[in-house]
Amino acid sequence: MADKDKETEDFEIVDALKEGTDGGPVEITESGLTLNLGMGSEDEYNEAAPQEVSAEELRALVEVEEELNERWPETKIEPSLDRIEMLMDLLGHPERSFDVIHIAGTNGKSSTARMVDSLLRAFHRRVGLVTSPHLQRVTERIGIDGQPIHPRDYVRIWHEIKPFVEMVDAQSDVPMSKFEVLVGLSYAAFADAPVDVAVVEVGLGGRWDATNVVNADVSVITPVGLDHTDYLGDTLAEIAGEKAGIIKPREDADDPLTPNENIVVIAEQDPEAMRVILQQAVDVEAGVARSGSEFAALESRIAVGGQQVNIQGLGGLYEDIFLPLHGEHQAKNAAVALAAVEAFFGASAGHPLDVATVRNGFAQAISPGRLERVRTSPTTFIDAAHNPHGAKALGAALDRDFDFARLIGVLSIFADKDATGILTALEPYLTEVVITQNSSPRALDAYDLAETARDIFGEERVYVADNLPGAYAQAVELAEDAEVQSGSGIIITGSVVTAGDARAMFGKEPA
Repeated sequence: MADKDKETEDFEIVDALKEGTDGGPVEITESGLTLNLGMGSEDEYNEAAPQEVSAEELRALVEVEEELNERWPETKIEPSLDRIEMLMDLLGHPERSFDVIHIAGTNGKSSTARMVDSLLRAFHRRVGLVTSPHLQRVTERIGIDGQPIHPRDYVRIWHEIKPFVEMVDAQSDVPMSKFEVLVGLSYAAFADAPVDVAVVEVGLGGRWDATNVVNADVSVITPVGLDHTDYLGDTLAEIAGEKAGIIKPREDADDPLTPNENIVVIAEQDPEAMRVILQQAVDVEAGVARSGSEFAALESRIAVGGQQVNIQGLGGLYEDIFLPLHGEHQAKNAAVALAAVEAFFGASAGHPLDVATVRNGFAQAISPGRLERVRTSPTTFIDAAHNPHGAKALGAALDRDFDFARLIGVLSIFADKDATGILTALEPYLTEVVITQNSSPRALDAYDLAETARDIFGEERVYVADNLPGAYAQAVELAEDAEVQSGSGIIITGSVVTAGDARAMFGKEPA
């Protein structure tokens, strides 16, 4: 008995039922004892704090960019996965070290990818994000933990993989393009982090896109339209076929411990495109979830700073979700993103994801350069719409979510895009347009674009400025007309570069 007393003499025995437990590691509740493990509340799971970037690190990034810009640009491709597959082999297959949700389509890819990323992080997954093209800085293309990769890590990983890239160059008839290198760099960075899952946006097409070296758990096809016809085909069916190339059979389908099929989540499509996408899913025995059938955005109500949406998901009904993005098209993108995350986690009818976590994930979603408000007086937005389908969605969103008496467009469009189609789609929504030229050598000459604009808008509604700051100043002058000033707005759009230039002009940090 004495030995037993000695063993316990250093410990204080407390009757928790009498003493109470407020603030302690164990809390007594009506349902019993609860462990306070300090896992954090919803509010604690916010974006990671951005890291400071030194001038020296930016100079090193510029040097690497100058080196990579000597390679083929994204506008020049040679359809083959041989080079990227060789690089992955030399690097020890980093693309196999994480799960993948792969996203192809014509419009909505970046917004959908960013919503998927935000949802996965809300469920406490470490996520890598690949998007393209970037708005301001190339590091935006590689996201880890909700932030662009730090320039010093970008530079470091490039120097680590550079000898292997040069080995691929030496073995290939065509050296690796810049985009192929960026994909290799992305997958190496994700393996280095490491991440649990990568959300990968296709660069161009799908079947021969360098990102398609992965075998995704979930493939997503956003709305398909006519774009990049010089590479992908002249019809919706041909373009859809290229994008559906990311839908693959599961590599480990014979393993009894893994699901026997990959899943494809399909947004609303033109029937011609839908037929091709579904045929590819059938051919590779992939499971299918279609917007409007297996899931849907049921309701979208305008709210301050965005919209309130109800979504019928694969697992059940998710109500009163705040989405801080404007436009009905973003509500539809949100439904696609949620279905992709549900499919990834294996949700099924009657077994939805935790709705509070879903709400938290959507509430923290961002989509820079997509109807992004950058000034309040006059109200100014920027948007990366660069084809007629995107321009139509932009116009509809502005018309539905805002009540401008006067809306001025500031536009610069690439020479290889359908400028007539973009301007025609925007014409019903814009009072005047100020035509300008962004910083890209691909930009259509402002005065040539203005001639096209005059044919669509009429002479009196078209103005021209040589550069974006001058064009915005002209738009502000128009918006501040005394008669309608209180109801005026400005939208800067026409291309991703135009949106990126505008973000920089307004002092926005890369995101």
